[in-house]
Amino acid sequence: MKYSSFQYCLLVAFALTFFSTATPKAAELLMFEQEYCSWCERWNDEIGGIYHKTSEGLRAPLRRIDIHDQIPVEFAGLRTAVFTPTFVLWDKGQEVARLHGYPGDEFFWFLLSEMLEKLPKSAK
Repeated sequence: MKYSSFQYCLLVAFALTFFSTATPKAAELLMFEQEYCSWCERWNDEIGGIYHKTSEGLRAPLRRIDIHDQIPVEFAGLRTAVFTPTFVLWDKGQEVARLHGYPGDEFFWFLLSEMLEKLPKSAK
């Protein structure tokens, strides 16, 4: 059967949409931040550049959310942050754990590992 280029594009778009919504997303680490937040800047300087390369970053990729923006629709029901930075471990539509503030690089990694331990076994 031969498809026109329009039909082919439609078929590809349908397949991409179907498979992207059918595949469960990995856990995410949400970072509530805001402009001129000195602790956010410190986190960016000490961890931000390497986070995505770490085993923790692979298990829970970072997603930044400006504290003043509307919360994205996929995080419906998420309690907004009051202080920045606030880190929220999010998995399968639910908040798993929350860390208020940035306690420095050594404590951050320790506390993040405790947060990741709360993930269901299938998400690890």
